Amino acid sequence: MGSGNGFFSTQEFNLDAKWLIDPQQLFVGPKIGEGAHAKVYEGKYKNQTVAVKVVRRGETPEEIARREGRFAREVAMLSRVQHKNLVKFIGACKEPIMVIVTELLLGGTLRKYLLSMRPKCLDMRVAVGFALDIARAMECLHSHGIIHRDLKPENLILSEDHKTVKLADFGLAREESLTEMMTAETGTYRWMAPELYSTVTLRHGEKKHYNHKVDAYSFAIVLWELIHNKLPFEGMSNLQAAYAAAFKNVRPSAEDLPEDLASIVTSCWQEDPNARPNFSKIIQMLLRYLSTISPPEPVMPPKRTNSENAVLPPESPGTSSLMAARDDVGETPKATAEDRPRSFFFCFNQCY
Repeated sequence: MGSGNGFFSTQEFNLDAKWLIDPQQLFVGPKIGEGAHAKVYEGKYKNQTVAVKVVRRGETPEEIARREGRFAREVAMLSRVQHKNLVKFIGACKEPIMVIVTELLLGGTLRKYLLSMRPKCLDMRVAVGFALDIARAMECLHSHGIIHRDLKPENLILSEDHKTVKLADFGLAREESLTEMMTAETGTYRWMAPELYSTVTLRHGEKKHYNHKVDAYSFAIVLWELIHNKLPFEGMSNLQAAYAAAFKNVRPSAEDLPEDLASIVTSCWQEDPNARPNFSKIIQMLLRYLSTISPPEPVMPPKRTNSENAVLPPESPGTSSLMAARDDVGETPKATAEDRPRSFFFCFNQCY
């Protein structure tokens, strides 16, 4: 599919030279994550701290072709779209192995963050704020004709101060076409739209119609999870949850939600994809709801003292709750990734 000299020899896409990283300047450090198809490491590229995703090539010719195709799609999508709520793409290379380099976000995944808080829930303003970040990222993707297809807390990464969420992992992302049908390859069952799950029963390679509204369904499940800080479809396996959603129209309960918020969630997970709102509408609904729970804070003038230092007004509870996670490391950590000795990282080429 590719050659040792170039990035890709396929007609699937060509990577602009500006995105082609130099493996000689890439240093790989400790592993920070692992999935079914790849491992993610902390690394350095041209003295910038980065996340290095190393994609497994596979064993059989079919598996190799599938992994390379997935890799090619992910790089193509990342290089095409930039947004403050999408993980920033830095570059990629195919040889000596398939590598995707992005900015490193130190806040961890949304899944890990929510687990660390249980049984406590997020402040509602924080939960809706995170949902807005996600919806804006999805609006950007859809405006470029891209369906993510794997929206879930594991693919949402927090900034170090836990104030911002960014969407990552475009391995299953596809360009939407009104004339072509999609393959049956799909995302994680628990967050997956019912019309996607019904494709699993197809033989490999068969195709079925669906559109960008699959992401609206996944968003509804993520929003429900942000509010409740519970696993959706608790007590069911991933497959059982998907089967119940697809064939029995089962959804998590929205009965205990405020009416406006319940309306957002239930509209996004409707069985009929065409009845689900697009992300521009979802953003409008979230902003309208946020305005009802987060009135503007009164501006308090700072207290004056005889000294040169003015005493600032106290932080709002929302800000304090978000900043609490930083107390472990302090505002000026002694050993950041930038400060570690270079020997901590080993040369990419020597490792592989």
